[in-house]
Amino acid sequence: MPDNAFYERQRAILEEIQAQGLTKPERVLLSRQGAHVRLRDEDGREVEAINLCANNYLGLAGDQRIVSAAIAATSAGGAGFASVRFICGTHELHKELESAISSYLGYEDAILFAAAFDANGAVFEPLLDDQDAIISDSLNHASIIDGVRLSKARRYRFANNDMDDLEGQLKAARTEGARTILIVTDGVFSMDGYLANLSAITDLAARYDALTMVDDCHATGVVGPTGRGVGALQGVADQVDIVTGTFGKALGGAMGGFICARRDVIALLRQKARPYLFSNALAPSICGASLAAIEIAKGPEGDDLRRQIVRNAAHFRGALTEAGFKLNPGQHPIIPVLLGDARLAQSMARELLDLRVFVTGFSFPVVPKDQARIRTQVSAAHTPADLDFAVEAFVKAREICGAAAG
Repeated sequence: MPDNAFYERQRAILEEIQAQGLTKPERVLLSRQGAHVRLRDEDGREVEAINLCANNYLGLAGDQRIVSAAIAATSAGGAGFASVRFICGTHELHKELESAISSYLGYEDAILFAAAFDANGAVFEPLLDDQDAIISDSLNHASIIDGVRLSKARRYRFANNDMDDLEGQLKAARTEGARTILIVTDGVFSMDGYLANLSAITDLAARYDALTMVDDCHATGVVGPTGRGVGALQGVADQVDIVTGTFGKALGGAMGGFICARRDVIALLRQKARPYLFSNALAPSICGASLAAIEIAKGPEGDDLRRQIVRNAAHFRGALTEAGFKLNPGQHPIIPVLLGDARLAQSMARELLDLRVFVTGFSFPVVPKDQARIRTQVSAAHTPADLDFAVEAFVKAREICGAAAG
């Protein structure tokens, strides 16, 4: 017999989420991912819109060269490998992709995962135990938080990008006898669009004999010389011990994560990382698409695309600020429009879609309560005209929602 109380409880929770304006609707894409998309909203309407909510920073997700590379890899390797890597799922494509990403980012080796979430879930438990300590930024991604919880290491947390607090936590970990200390931070804080202070973090790590790990998902391919991330931008890439990242954003937009580190670290993760040992190998299409994207990202075309992202971000930030919207300071193409109220964020997102601008409202628990926002993300594929159109739509949506609230 069904547990009716259980189902009633779930229904009540959903109703409460909706009443608080925290429902996260899904809109269905009917086209390739790109600066412009065709989609179906939750009411079944089909809409053509400028897309300002994808992680498609280089504009490669719908690029025909990436698609063709995925098709070629599928023809060579099939739909998938029907196995985890250590049984019979390792293909030449996997080794080629691991070599390509580790070489690109300047590490000895890399290991692939089904998702970047899995990479962060896998990295801590095999490497650290209860004799060790992890010191994590308070705004780190949920996958880091979950990964740290799986480890038996002692846990410390420092206030976001607060180097004085980080030093205090380093002192505490050393005083309490930690054998190895690992400082963990996002490279780009994805809900706010600003960068970790890796130059200061690596300086403190050296002073307190600690290791550093960076989740560079929103920076790889986008930030720094040849797109090698926040460490490269700040001149300390060689001082970052472990980098985790994804192929699901700038590097083709498919899926799949990775860890880059020294060879022995990667070798141990191959033996002990549970998400690696118990997940199917990446499909050939993902490997082929990611390899093609890396080649573009690290070359002259990648430099051109990154320069365009910088111009687009500056243009959009300036126009939104001039229109009176509250933004976080920064240079990254993640540009949150800060609204505070969850219902307002959802209402404005709906109005903007009516105005042919596709954005998403973010609210608790994705961001703290009363810090709801619309996170916009520009790409190299947007034009100045796209961005000016979007700013005009934001102004109109604000007027509509303000009138409705009044």
